Amino acid sequence: MIGTWGNVIFSVSDKKVNTFDGFKRSESARWSKHDIHGQKSKSEFTGVDNGKVSFTMHFSAFHGVKPIKELDKFIKCVRSGEAHTLIIGNKRVGVNKWYLPSVDQSWDYFDNKGNILSAGITITMEEYV
Repeated sequence: MIGTWGNVIFSVSDKKVNTFDGFKRSESARWSKHDIHGQKSKSEFTGVDNGKVSFTMHFSAFHGVKPIKELDKFIKCVRSGEAHTLIIGNKRVGVNKWYLPSVDQSWDYFDNKGNILSAGITITMEEYV
């Protein structure tokens, strides 16, 4: 097992591939600039923004997963506002839980009955504070 987020298990085995690519994490701070007449402006640290994580996943019926089932799992999380701890390896990512403000799907290949054989998803998570 590579990691988890709620009921999503990231794993690779000889029967099933359900993992991510292109994992990115960003953190940023908020700063205000105060104009001072005849001088350089003064900067003031006002706080930390919520962290963000993004990655892509590819689901293939040929790699032991049902693409539509996996896609639906993420849509349900977006619609319900679920927040969970994100674990990669044995380490928690950040100190807070993470929620899904959005996901983008691509339905790539179908069989002759309209079943999705291969699909991709871009997942964006935001820190839940």
